[in-house]
Amino acid sequence: MPDSYTASATWGREKPRLSVIGLGKLGSPMSAVFASKGFDVVGVDLNRHFVDAINAGRAPVDEPQLQDHLDKGRARLFTNRFVINAVRAIGEALRQKDSYHIVVVTSTVMPGSTGGEIRAALEAASGRQVGPDLGLCYNPEFIALGTVVRDMLNPDFLLIGENDDKAGTLLSDVYRDSINVKPVYRRMNFVNAELAKISVNTFVTTKISYANMLGELCDRLPGADANVVTEAIGSDSRIGMKYIRPAIGYGGPCFPRDNKAFAALGRKLGVVCDLAEATDKVNHRQVQRILDVIGLFHDSSADVAVLGLSYKPATPVVEESQGVAVSLGLADAGYSVTVFDPQAQANGLAVLGDKVIPAESLAAAVAAVHVVVVMTPWPDFAALDAAMLGDRPVLVVDPWRIVDAKRLGPQATLVNPGHSAMPARRSPALAQAAE
Repeated sequence: MPDSYTASATWGREKPRLSVIGLGKLGSPMSAVFASKGFDVVGVDLNRHFVDAINAGRAPVDEPQLQDHLDKGRARLFTNRFVINAVRAIGEALRQKDSYHIVVVTSTVMPGSTGGEIRAALEAASGRQVGPDLGLCYNPEFIALGTVVRDMLNPDFLLIGENDDKAGTLLSDVYRDSINVKPVYRRMNFVNAELAKISVNTFVTTKISYANMLGELCDRLPGADANVVTEAIGSDSRIGMKYIRPAIGYGGPCFPRDNKAFAALGRKLGVVCDLAEATDKVNHRQVQRILDVIGLFHDSSADVAVLGLSYKPATPVVEESQGVAVSLGLADAGYSVTVFDPQAQANGLAVLGDKVIPAESLAAAVAAVHVVVVMTPWPDFAALDAAMLGDRPVLVVDPWRIVDAKRLGPQATLVNPGHSAMPARRSPALAQAAE
């Protein structure tokens, strides 16, 4: 089970030795952080590239601060790639041990999984029962790609699903020696922890879609500004400022998946989860919203530069990326599309193929186009100015509001979705592509 991000620890008088199964986007930062904090860590993965990279002292994935922590903890970090089934291998290894052992699952799983199939597989492979001599915990991470290390070291709270008090206490002690803050510890049974994990992400996505829904209203309401509205309502402590900024839809490997998982759980239990389904529907609508804005000004004879293919800054990940989706929508409607991303160019082109034209820099991407669309708020894109755009008329669509209108010159038209009232029409090419 590579990429299951399952860690195991043996408790003794000294710091326990930890095993991290899966050394990808989450597992390698987890391994590096624990090693840099003084734990002996064994990392396991079927991907030889990940293992060889860590053995050579190189970060196997692009993630801020990962290399620094890998350097600090390299003497305590060891790797092993000869594992076919992580849970079975851990269980079989436990057959050779008499001492107490705790197995911790940090991957997001559906409610009922840890105490059900995961526990059953571990007990069958180990020949031991979860209880006084074998601990099992569910401990999902609340992190985001691009800030994984920072988030691991500075959690708002720690969520622990435990089979008993002993297992939860030992895991809590590991964190107290590893993190930089003193968070709240929320300890509970497996199913409550599993439900809490997907509930957090579902609630966050609801806030994002609500802000974008307000943005859609302000698109059609003269004088309205969604940023002003969300800053006002976010000042209420019952709502808060986080994740209530109107821009584009959410993407990545977690938010879309967990929102769908929540709705699927409801269907399985016979509960109609209207909010989760509506949140997903609003999110999917945001791609068409950007296409519609472009269609208000230009038909498919225009050349368009899409800035940003990663689903968020500081990561090369393009999974569920709205920048990729907008690029595909434009290309399918007949537009000539040039794309640029500081880190995700290769990953984006792997999806987009020859439907788009790659650019090597921001300046090259915008040099000869009629429309510029900022889809990922990379700080680099704030440098867009009149010198790059030249003296021709250019439409700049910036839902993130990182572009300074004063830098663009008199020939450019800056549109911030959620701010300007726009007529409800679109180009025939985009309308046909949407259908």
